[in-house]
Amino acid sequence: MSVFSYHQLDAWVDAHFDEELSFLQALVQVPTDTPPGNNAPHAQRTAQLLKGFGLESEAHEVPAQAVQACGMQSVTNLIVRRRYGPGPVVALNAHGDVVPPGEGWTHDPYGGKVVDGRLYGRAAAVSKSDFASYTFALRALEAVAGGARGAAGAAGAAGAAGLAGAADADGAAAQRPALKGGVELLFTYDEEFGGELGPGWLLERGLTQPDYLVAAGFSYQVVTAHNGCLQMAVTVHGKMAHAAIPHTGVDALQGATRILQALYEQNERYRAIRSQVPGITHPYLNVGRIEGGTNTNVVPGKVVLKLDRRMIPEENPAEVEADVRRVIAQAAATMPGITVDIKRLLLAQAWKPDSRNTPLVQAIQRHGQAVFGEPIPTSGTPLYTDVRLFGARGIPAVIYGAGPRTVLESNAKRADEHLVLEDLRKATKVVARTLFDILKV
Repeated sequence: MSVFSYHQLDAWVDAHFDEELSFLQALVQVPTDTPPGNNAPHAQRTAQLLKGFGLESEAHEVPAQAVQACGMQSVTNLIVRRRYGPGPVVALNAHGDVVPPGEGWTHDPYGGKVVDGRLYGRAAAVSKSDFASYTFALRALEAVAGGARGAAGAAGAAGAAGLAGAADADGAAAQRPALKGGVELLFTYDEEFGGELGPGWLLERGLTQPDYLVAAGFSYQVVTAHNGCLQMAVTVHGKMAHAAIPHTGVDALQGATRILQALYEQNERYRAIRSQVPGITHPYLNVGRIEGGTNTNVVPGKVVLKLDRRMIPEENPAEVEADVRRVIAQAAATMPGITVDIKRLLLAQAWKPDSRNTPLVQAIQRHGQAVFGEPIPTSGTPLYTDVRLFGARGIPAVIYGAGPRTVLESNAKRADEHLVLEDLRKATKVVARTLFDILKV
């Protein structure tokens, strides 16, 4: 009787990769543009596909009033629970919502077409790819390892049958090692709007409380920290007037220009504030939207600026917000007749390094190097993600999953977003190996 080998997990993934690819294509083909954020149909389709693998999911529908208050239409989060016995529970979280495709595509953003070893489509890389990698890593684990109890029995048995040819390739059938603890698949639909109705909603209600978390990311690095984000709407009030007699009004656009100048000057000062987390440099500020005015022959009476202030892990969010408000108020005060209203739109805390995630980090790095053939570094990222919500509740986490070396490389959130299929295959193997390391008896 042969001894367990990680290659048995790899062999199962290889043997079922066409099935994994079809699963991902089916997920890409159901739009989840957010806005408008009508994401319940995708959750329904996902649940249907999971059931076909013997994976029953719980559907947790967020009440319509809460969803609409956040500017979306429907949110249904999914949980698949697999229990093998006493021990740690590892949650795998990926989000199905995504920004609209925009213009410039040369492939159907909802087609899931494969060209030259790449699958094209909105959310192919971020992060429906990890619906696939996490689901098939779980299936590989249950196919190769024993000890499945309760809800895990059906899929474990089905997976074992599918493994027979791959597992026996080395000779006699391998002894199936026992598992402890459990796995949860958390497929959520509110990352683009901050995550409070996705993981935040599940955590607040005690529907999930894992011992470890792996969240959707990229296959060439292990991310262990990320920036925070403050978003604000600044409404600049003046007084409308006819353009022929502008002195009878107060130009809100001139006031907004003065505020913009002050904000951009402050942005230059941020370069001197350096983070000690590798992969994260310094804070920065971006004004991403400007609205105002009524016509070309009218002095604008109101202008709205929407800004995004990224915060490094070392910064205090309350102090950051107070400082941004100070800069705006001081600039507005230099323009007689100008007043401002400032509204916070989002405050996402930074996710700080946590040494308690060491078992996950070490396992992913070890298996990542074995599967990808190169060292897998750890780093922070200037993005902000749902992981902060788990970190705030003391849950050790990492960001790791299928994807490219960088967001830019995959065209994520741009035209022709795509995923290299070999990255999907390899990341699935790494996640399956890591789950086995954490959950083996």
